[in-house]
Amino acid sequence: MREQKTFSFGEVELQIEGGHDVGDCGQSVAFCSAAGIMQSVAVQPIPVGQAVSLTYINLNEWSSGICDCCQDMGICCCGFWCLPCFQCKTVSDFGECLCLPLLDPGSCCGYLGASINCPPISMTMRASIRERYRIRGSICSDCCMLYCCFSCSWCQMAREIKKHKQPVNFVTAQTTIVTGPMAPHPYQAYPPTTY
Repeated sequence: MREQKTFSFGEVELQIEGGHDVGDCGQSVAFCSAAGIMQSVAVQPIPVGQAVSLTYINLNEWSSGICDCCQDMGICCCGFWCLPCFQCKTVSDFGECLCLPLLDPGSCCGYLGASINCPPISMTMRASIRERYRIRGSICSDCCMLYCCFSCSWCQMAREIKKHKQPVNFVTAQTTIVTGPMAPHPYQAYPPTTY
Protein backbone atom coordinates (compact mmCIF):
# COMPACT_ATOMS: atom_id res chain seq x y z
CA MET A 1 0.00 0.00 0.00
CA ARG A 2 1.35 3.41 -0.92
CA GLU A 3 1.49 6.30 1.55
CA GLN A 4 -0.11 9.53 0.32
CA LYS A 5 0.58 13.06 1.65
CA THR A 6 -0.84 16.38 0.50
CA PHE A 7 1.01 19.72 0.82
CA SER A 8 -0.37 23.07 -0.21
CA PHE A 9 1.75 26.13 -1.03
CA GLY A 10 -0.53 29.05 -1.75
CA GLU A 11 -2.53 28.13 -4.86
CA VAL A 12 -0.47 25.01 -5.67
CA GLU A 13 -1.37 21.73 -4.05
CA LEU A 14 1.06 18.81 -4.16
CA GLN A 15 0.02 15.21 -3.65
CA ILE A 16 2.92 12.91 -2.85
CA GLU A 17 2.54 9.15 -3.04
CA GLY A 18 5.34 7.30 -1.23
CA GLY A 19 7.32 4.75 -3.16
CA HIS A 20 10.14 2.36 -2.46
CA ASP A 21 13.73 2.83 -1.28
CA VAL A 22 16.41 3.28 -3.92
CA GLY A 23 19.90 1.98 -3.17
CA ASP A 24 21.75 2.24 0.13
CA CYS A 25 21.56 6.01 0.45
CA GLY A 26 18.16 5.97 2.18
CA GLN A 27 16.43 8.06 -0.46
CA SER A 28 12.93 7.15 -1.46
CA VAL A 29 11.19 7.74 -4.75
CA ALA A 30 7.91 9.58 -4.63
CA PHE A 31 5.47 10.46 -7.34
CA CYS A 32 4.38 14.06 -7.20
CA SER A 33 1.21 15.33 -8.78
CA ALA A 34 0.80 19.08 -9.19
CA ALA A 35 -1.78 20.47 -11.58
CA GLY A 36 -2.11 17.09 -13.25
CA ILE A 37 1.61 16.63 -14.01
CA MET A 38 3.19 13.39 -12.77
CA GLN A 39 6.87 13.64 -11.88
CA SER A 40 9.35 11.44 -10.03
CA VAL A 41 10.97 13.17 -7.05
CA ALA A 42 13.81 11.94 -4.80
CA VAL A 43 13.05 12.65 -1.14
CA GLN A 44 15.70 12.62 1.61
CA PRO A 45 14.58 11.11 4.92
CA ILE A 46 14.46 13.59 7.79
CA PRO A 47 15.70 12.34 11.18
CA VAL A 48 13.08 12.57 13.89
CA GLY A 49 13.96 14.58 16.98
CA GLN A 50 16.92 16.41 15.48
CA ALA A 51 17.26 19.97 16.75
CA VAL A 52 18.25 22.77 14.44
CA SER A 53 20.23 25.65 15.92
CA LEU A 54 20.66 29.02 14.29
CA THR A 55 23.68 31.16 15.08
CA TYR A 56 23.61 34.87 14.44
CA ILE A 57 27.04 36.40 13.90
CA ASN A 58 27.53 40.07 14.58
CA LEU A 59 29.70 41.56 11.87
CA ASN A 60 32.13 44.34 12.71
CA GLU A 61 33.37 47.23 10.63
CA TRP A 62 37.00 47.96 9.77
CA SER A 63 38.65 49.66 12.76
CA SER A 64 39.98 52.38 10.43
CA GLY A 65 38.91 53.78 7.09
CA ILE A 66 40.72 53.27 3.82
CA CYS A 67 42.16 56.82 3.99
CA ASP A 68 42.94 56.96 7.73
CA CYS A 69 46.70 57.11 7.15
CA CYS A 70 47.23 59.60 9.97
CA GLN A 71 45.92 57.07 12.47
CA ASP A 72 49.26 55.24 12.35
CA MET A 73 51.99 57.22 10.58
CA GLY A 74 54.56 54.40 10.85
CA ILE A 75 52.37 52.07 8.82
CA CYS A 76 51.56 54.82 6.34
CA CYS A 77 55.21 55.77 5.76
CA CYS A 78 56.35 52.17 5.44
CA GLY A 79 53.51 51.45 2.98
CA PHE A 80 54.37 54.53 0.92
CA TRP A 81 58.17 54.25 0.80
CA CYS A 82 58.65 50.48 0.59
CA LEU A 83 55.41 48.74 -0.33
CA PRO A 84 56.82 45.27 -1.20
CA CYS A 85 58.66 45.03 2.14
CA PHE A 86 55.59 46.37 3.92
CA GLN A 87 53.38 43.76 2.24
CA CYS A 88 55.72 40.95 3.32
CA LYS A 89 55.77 42.22 6.91
CA THR A 90 51.96 42.53 7.01
CA VAL A 91 51.46 39.01 5.68
CA SER A 92 54.00 37.69 8.18
CA ASP A 93 52.20 39.47 11.05
CA PHE A 94 48.99 37.78 9.91
CA GLY A 95 50.70 34.38 10.18
CA GLU A 96 51.16 33.56 6.50
CA CYS A 97 54.28 32.95 4.41
CA LEU A 98 56.57 35.99 4.28
CA CYS A 99 57.05 35.89 0.49
CA LEU A 100 53.38 35.44 -0.41
CA PRO A 101 52.81 39.03 -1.70
CA LEU A 102 55.74 38.67 -4.10
CA LEU A 103 53.57 36.23 -6.09
CA ASP A 104 51.00 38.93 -6.88
CA PRO A 105 51.21 39.87 -10.58
CA GLY A 106 51.33 43.62 -11.08
CA SER A 107 51.47 44.47 -7.37
CA CYS A 108 54.35 46.86 -8.03
CA CYS A 109 51.78 49.17 -9.65
CA GLY A 110 50.55 49.86 -6.13
CA TYR A 111 53.02 52.73 -5.97
CA LEU A 112 50.81 54.52 -8.45
CA GLY A 113 47.82 54.11 -6.13
CA ALA A 114 45.97 51.70 -8.38
CA SER A 115 46.61 48.25 -9.71
CA ILE A 116 46.30 47.08 -13.32
CA ASN A 117 44.23 44.10 -12.21
CA CYS A 118 42.87 42.76 -8.93
CA PRO A 119 45.87 40.91 -7.51
CA PRO A 120 44.67 37.49 -6.29
CA ILE A 121 47.04 37.24 -3.31
CA SER A 122 46.09 40.70 -2.04
CA MET A 123 42.41 39.94 -2.54
CA THR A 124 42.72 36.65 -0.67
CA MET A 125 44.62 38.37 2.11
CA ARG A 126 41.94 41.03 2.49
CA ALA A 127 39.15 38.42 2.44
CA SER A 128 41.03 36.34 5.05
CA ILE A 129 41.36 39.34 7.37
CA ARG A 130 37.63 40.05 6.98
CA GLU A 131 36.80 36.43 7.73
CA ARG A 132 39.10 36.07 10.75
CA TYR A 133 38.03 39.31 12.40
CA ARG A 134 34.38 39.06 11.25
CA ILE A 135 34.37 42.29 9.30
CA ARG A 136 31.45 43.17 7.07
CA GLY A 137 32.22 43.20 3.34
CA SER A 138 32.33 41.13 0.18
CA ILE A 139 34.77 39.94 -2.46
CA CYS A 140 33.40 42.65 -4.75
CA SER A 141 34.18 45.42 -2.23
CA ASP A 142 37.65 43.93 -1.65
CA CYS A 143 38.33 43.96 -5.38
CA CYS A 144 37.17 47.58 -5.70
CA MET A 145 39.33 48.71 -2.76
CA LEU A 146 42.41 46.96 -4.12
CA TYR A 147 41.85 48.23 -7.65
CA CYS A 148 41.30 51.87 -6.65
CA CYS A 149 43.54 52.25 -3.58
CA PHE A 150 46.04 49.40 -3.55
CA SER A 151 48.60 50.80 -1.09
CA CYS A 152 45.92 52.36 1.15
CA SER A 153 44.14 49.01 1.27
CA TRP A 154 47.33 47.31 2.46
CA CYS A 155 47.76 50.02 5.11
CA GLN A 156 44.19 49.42 6.29
CA MET A 157 44.85 45.68 6.53
CA ALA A 158 48.04 46.30 8.52
CA ARG A 159 46.22 48.62 10.96
CA GLU A 160 43.51 45.98 11.48
CA ILE A 161 46.08 43.24 12.17
CA LYS A 162 47.97 45.53 14.56
CA LYS A 163 44.75 46.37 16.42
CA HIS A 164 43.83 42.72 16.89
CA LYS A 165 47.36 41.67 17.89
CA GLN A 166 47.45 44.04 20.87
CA PRO A 167 47.26 42.07 24.10
CA VAL A 168 44.16 42.42 26.21
CA ASN A 169 44.82 43.04 29.89
CA PHE A 170 42.18 42.13 32.43
CA VAL A 171 42.55 43.89 35.76
CA THR A 172 40.55 42.76 38.74
CA ALA A 173 40.49 44.59 42.03
CA GLN A 174 39.53 42.94 45.26
CA THR A 175 39.63 44.46 48.73
CA THR A 176 40.69 42.10 51.51
CA ILE A 177 40.28 43.05 55.14
CA VAL A 178 42.64 41.27 57.51
CA THR A 179 42.08 41.46 61.23
CA GLY A 180 44.42 40.20 63.90
CA PRO A 181 47.69 41.12 65.55
CA MET A 182 50.17 43.02 63.47
CA ALA A 183 53.44 41.29 62.73
CA PRO A 184 56.53 42.89 64.29
CA HIS A 185 58.79 44.95 62.13
CA PRO A 186 61.27 42.61 60.32
CA TYR A 187 64.33 44.48 61.64
CA GLN A 188 63.18 44.14 65.24
CA ALA A 189 62.72 40.36 65.01
CA TYR A 190 66.47 39.62 64.77
CA PRO A 191 68.92 40.16 67.63
CA PRO A 192 71.91 42.36 66.90
CA THR A 193 74.90 40.49 65.58
CA THR A 194 78.47 40.90 66.75
CA TYR A 195 81.53 40.47 64.59
